[in-house]
Amino acid sequence: MLKKFLIALPALALYAAAPAGFNEWTAADLKAKSAQLKGSMKNGLASETVANWGTHQLVVIHREKSGQSEFHEKQADVIVVRHGSGTILIGGKMVGGKATGPGEIRGDSIEGGEAHELKEGTIMHVPPQTAHQVVLKAGQTIDYVAIKADGQ
Repeated sequence: MLKKFLIALPALALYAAAPAGFNEWTAADLKAKSAQLKGSMKNGLASETVANWGTHQLVVIHREKSGQSEFHEKQADVIVVRHGSGTILIGGKMVGGKATGPGEIRGDSIEGGEAHELKEGTIMHVPPQTAHQVVLKAGQTIDYVAIKADGQ
């Protein structure tokens, strides 16, 4: 009997504890975070970086208005829409772009971008050095997470 226990002991260790750096967010966690963010809205946007692992971050975002155009020199965005709908403009030329931090440019709009529908369940990868902008019509709201990953 002792021999069987000693053989099974290493298998139990696999289930003992999550490794360092492991994180988990349930749908309920993200819904609660979105509800919390609604109370801190500025210009139709509220966001919070909920995790930063050095080369990649997880950001929870709630929008009730269109956002600025964005251009990240070295980061890709993986966008996962949780609730709501809107449109994302990809590519084209940024209008009124200004540096807002290292490798980050924000602008007023995008000219000539390609429109893609954002709706619950949509997952998109926006590569580095690609202008993009989330656009909402009056009355639209959207909740999504963005995984920002160093790409170049």
